[in-house]
Amino acid sequence: MGIGLFGYFLILSLCFRTFVSQEPNTDEFFVSDFLLQMGFSSSDYNFTSPICSWKGVFCDRSRQNVNALVLSGLGLSGSIPDNTIGKLTKLQSLDLSHNRITGLSSDFWSLGPSLMSLNLSRNLINGSLLSNIGNFGKLEHLDLSSNLFSGRIPESISTLSALQFVNLSRNDFNGNLPDGILNCNSLVSLDVSSNQLNGNVPKNLGAAFPELRFLNLARNEFHGGVSDLPGLKSLTYLNLSGNLFEGAVNSLFQKPLEIIDLSQNQFQGHVSQVHFSSSLDWSSLVFLDLSQNQLSGKLFDDLMQAQSLKHLNLAHNRFSRQKFPQLEKLLHLEYLNLSTTSLIGPIPSDLFLQLGNLKTLDLSQNHLSGHISDGAGISNLQIIDLSQNNLTGEIPSLLLQRLSGMEKFNFSYNNLSLCASNFSPEILKSTFFGSQDNCPIAADVDLFKKKKHRSKRLELALAITLSLFCVTLGLIGLVFACRRKSRPWTVKRLSFKEDPNVSGPFSFQTDSTTWVADVRTATSVHVVIFDKPLLNFTFADLLSVTSNFDRGTLLAEGRFGPVYRGFLPGGTHIAVKVLVHGSTMSDQGAAKELEYLGRIKHPNLVPLIGYCLAGDQRIAIYEYMENGNLQNLLHDLPLGVPRTEDWSTDTWEEGESKVQNILSAESLTTWAFRHKVALGTARSLAFLHHGCFPQIIHRDVKASSVYLGPAMEPRLSDFGLAKIFGSSLADELTRGSPGYTPPELSQANEAAVATSKSDVYGFGVVLFELLTGKKPLEDEYPGESESNLVSWVRGLVRKNQASRAIDPKIRDIGSETQMVEALRIGYLCTADLPSKRPDMQQIVGLLKDMEPGPSH
Repeated sequence: MGIGLFGYFLILSLCFRTFVSQEPNTDEFFVSDFLLQMGFSSSDYNFTSPICSWKGVFCDRSRQNVNALVLSGLGLSGSIPDNTIGKLTKLQSLDLSHNRITGLSSDFWSLGPSLMSLNLSRNLINGSLLSNIGNFGKLEHLDLSSNLFSGRIPESISTLSALQFVNLSRNDFNGNLPDGILNCNSLVSLDVSSNQLNGNVPKNLGAAFPELRFLNLARNEFHGGVSDLPGLKSLTYLNLSGNLFEGAVNSLFQKPLEIIDLSQNQFQGHVSQVHFSSSLDWSSLVFLDLSQNQLSGKLFDDLMQAQSLKHLNLAHNRFSRQKFPQLEKLLHLEYLNLSTTSLIGPIPSDLFLQLGNLKTLDLSQNHLSGHISDGAGISNLQIIDLSQNNLTGEIPSLLLQRLSGMEKFNFSYNNLSLCASNFSPEILKSTFFGSQDNCPIAADVDLFKKKKHRSKRLELALAITLSLFCVTLGLIGLVFACRRKSRPWTVKRLSFKEDPNVSGPFSFQTDSTTWVADVRTATSVHVVIFDKPLLNFTFADLLSVTSNFDRGTLLAEGRFGPVYRGFLPGGTHIAVKVLVHGSTMSDQGAAKELEYLGRIKHPNLVPLIGYCLAGDQRIAIYEYMENGNLQNLLHDLPLGVPRTEDWSTDTWEEGESKVQNILSAESLTTWAFRHKVALGTARSLAFLHHGCFPQIIHRDVKASSVYLGPAMEPRLSDFGLAKIFGSSLADELTRGSPGYTPPELSQANEAAVATSKSDVYGFGVVLFELLTGKKPLEDEYPGESESNLVSWVRGLVRKNQASRAIDPKIRDIGSETQMVEALRIGYLCTADLPSKRPDMQQIVGLLKDMEPGPSH
C-alpha cells in the first residue's frame, strides 16, 4: 500500500513539473498556459525544455522574451483566454492562422506597440473589429481574412500609418471603406474582397497610395465611377469584379498593370477606344477579364500586342457583330472565353495550332458558322464549349477522340453530325443535343456473290424469322396492354384522327383544378416547336400525346397550373405545363414572350422547347427531366413516397405493396454532389439576373423548382412565366412559397415588389436545405425552439456552431470547413435587409472558390 501511494505521488509530481519549472508572469508561462487552455496537446512541445526551443516560438537575443509566435494550423479552438498571449509585451509577429479561434481576449489589444505583423486569417472570429486596432501603431502586416468579422471597418485604422499589407477579405464587413485608410500612405497591398462593403471608393485613392501594387475590391457592393483609380501609378494587380461600378473602363488601362479583372459590373462604352486614352503596356498584360458588363463596339485594336496574355474573358457583353478576332500572336494564351460576344463567320481553321497552350475555349452563344477544324493542336485543351452557334458539318474524329480526356465539352444547339456510337445517351443529350448521328451501316459485300438457290433459302429463312418476330411482338404488346390496365399513370395513346369532327370547348379535370381550352376545332390550333418549325403539330396531337390531358399523365399541380407528360413525334419526352390562371396579355404578346423565353438557353435552365395558345390558356412545353427535382431527392426518396410535383413518374414502379425508386439516392450523400447542385443553381439565377436583358426575376426559387437533368446537373424551371400573367397572378407570385419568402415580402406590405434580392433569399434557403437535409418548415431542428430552417441555421452561424447544422449523411464525406463556409454564404443570402444580401454573381464566385473532391 505504501509503495503504491509513493508511486502515485511520484507520477503526480512529474505531471506538474512543467508548471513548477515555469515561473508565473513570464513569457514561457503565458505561452504554455495559452496552448493548454486552447486544447492543444502534442508531443512536438516539451514544456520542460527552454521556451526558445519550442516549435513556432522565436525569442530575442536575451532568450527571455518571445518576439515572434507562429502557431498556424495547430487545431486551436475557442476564444483566446485572458492573461495569456495578451501579456507578451515584446511580441513583434503573431500568426494564429488556420485554427478555430472564435474570439479575442480583452487584453489582446495590449500586446504592445512593438507588434509589426498580425495574422488571424482562416479562423471563426466573429463580432466587430474594435477601434483598439489603432493601438498597434507599428503594424505593417494585417491579415484578418476568412473570419466572421462584421460591422464597419473602424476609422481608427487611419492611425496605422506604417501599414503595408492589409487583407480583410471573406468577412461580413459592411458600410463604406473608411476615408481614414487614405492616411496609410505606405500601403503596398489592399484586399477587402468578399464582404458587404458599399458606397463609393474614397476620393483621391490614387494620390494616397503611390506604392500600391495590389488592389482587390471584388465581390462587394461598391458603385459609382472609378475616376480616382488611374492615379495608382504602381498598380500591377486590379480586381474590381462583382460590384456595381459603372462608366467607361478606358482610363483603367494604365501602366504597369499585369492583371485586370473588371468582370460582373455595369461598365459601358466602346472598348475599342481604350488605346486612345490609356498608357497600358500591352506586352506586360497577363490576365484580362471584362465579362458580364455592358461594353459595346468592336474588340480591342491593341489585343495582338498582349503577347504575354494567358487569360482572356470578354464574355456576355453587348459588342457589335464582328468576325473572329486575330489572336494568332497570343502564343501563351491558356484561357479564352468569347461567349455571347456577337461573333459571326467561321472559326479560324488553324486556331488550335496557333494557340497550342489553350486549356479552356468557350465560344458559345454566338453566330459562328462553317466547319470545325480537324482538331490538330488541342493536346492541352481541357474545356471546350461551342454550343448555341450555327456550326455545320461533321465534328472531326481527332477532336472526338480527345474528348474522353477533357473535363468538359459541349457542342449542343448547332447543325453538327458525328458518329455517336462511342457516347452514352446521357452525354449525347447533354453535350451533343441537336446533332445528327451519322454512324455508317456496314454492308456485307459477300451477300451479292451468293448463288440464286442460296438466295431463295435466305428469303425463306427471313420470312420465317419475320413471322416469329411478329408473333413475339404481338404477345409482348398483349402483355403491356394488360399491364397498362393496372397502372393508372401510364400514358394512353389516343388518336384524334379517328374523329375529325372533334370540337371544343374542351374541359379537363385534375385532382384540384378544372380548366377549359376554348378551342372549337382541335386540328386548327397550331403547336409551335422551336427546333422543328415545319412540324405540322396541332392541339389535337397535343391531346393525343397527353391522353386528352388525362389524370393518368398528370405529373404535378403547381402554382401556374397542372403539368402533364407526353412524347413528341420522334420520341422526344416532354412536360406540358398548362398556365390556367388566365393571362392579361394578348395572344400576340404571349406568343412574343414565349418565343423570347424559348431563346433563353443555359446549361442550368430547363429548356422551353415549344408552346400553344389554346383559347385563353397558354401552354408551355418543356424538355422532360427524368431525374425529378431536388425537393423529392432531398426529402421524399428516403421515405419512398412519390409526390405529384415530381415530373419523373416513370422512375417509380410498383412492387410488393410498396413503392421503390429506381434512381439511387447515394449520390446525394456527398458534399461534392450537393456543391454541384448549389453552384449550378446559382449560375442559372446569375444568368437570369445579369445575362438577360431585360432582367428576369424568378419570383419563386425553391427546391421543387430545381430539376436534375440527364447527367444529374441542376436545372432551374418556371423562369419568366410570371410576366405572361400580368397582374392576375402578380400578388400571389410576389409572396413566394412558404419557407422561401423573404421578410420584405412576407410582411403586410401591399406595395412589396419582388426583386433579384428576393431570389437570392430563396436560393439561400435552398442552400441551407442542401447542407442540412432539412425542410424549410415543419422539420426537427435539434436543440432549438426555432420554427423554421432559416432561423435555426442563422442562429447557429452567429454562435459559431454552424457545423452542428450539417447533414450527418455528408458530414464525413467532404470538407467540414467548406460546408461551414457554404452555410455562411447561405447566411449572407438570407439577411433580413435585401441590401445586405450579395448578388448571384458574387455567390457564384464564392461557391466556385470551393473545390470539393469528386463524388464517391
